[in-house]
Amino acid sequence: MPTKLAASVLSVVSAVTGFGGGQAVPTDAPAAAKPTSFFGFRTTALDGTPADLGAHRGKVVLVVNVASRCGYTSQYADLERLWQQYKDKGLVVIGFPCNDFGGQEPGSEKEIGEFCRATYGVTFPMMSKVGTKPGSGQSEIYAFLGAATGKLPSWNFGKYVVGRDGVPVAFYGSGVKPMGDELRAAIDAALAKPAPAPPAAAPPTGAAADVPAAPKAP
Repeated sequence: MPTKLAASVLSVVSAVTGFGGGQAVPTDAPAAAKPTSFFGFRTTALDGTPADLGAHRGKVVLVVNVASRCGYTSQYADLERLWQQYKDKGLVVIGFPCNDFGGQEPGSEKEIGEFCRATYGVTFPMMSKVGTKPGSGQSEIYAFLGAATGKLPSWNFGKYVVGRDGVPVAFYGSGVKPMGDELRAAIDAALAKPAPAPPAAAPPTGAAADVPAAPKAP
């Protein structure tokens, strides 16, 4: 694990140079992946079971690409604190392990889960490992997040705030602290907006129209 000094140096570099602040999505990137809502995607949880992101519909989501051997790994502790403080208010924190930057998430899903629980007591939802960079290995979820905000992570612990309607609100880089005022203000603002009404159920295919019955002949 990196020393506290290494983590401190990374934080200073981030503040001065913008390191980890996010990279612009290439102008020739394809259009946003379908579906057009975060809640329309299905993925896989860290334990290998299917995960339907639609289960969080109507909530605010904080999406974070996480890594176990990064100078920012200690942010796991504050992400868990944020989750505990806000989950009853309608926030969900979701971690997506990622080995794109510095090879800092080389472990298996089992190893990642054990590390997160044992070291930081993580209880918020964790998904299986994904790719965030543009190209054939990019997760469809990150293609959607990048197209919606114009930003993709340039390092570990990039953060997206997704509104109750499934539309990404903003992106924050690695140096933005989970318990910091900037991120919490964005989460509070998103939580203050009412959840959209669920879409009306479509009538069954081939169902007869609801037409008033013709009056009986005298």
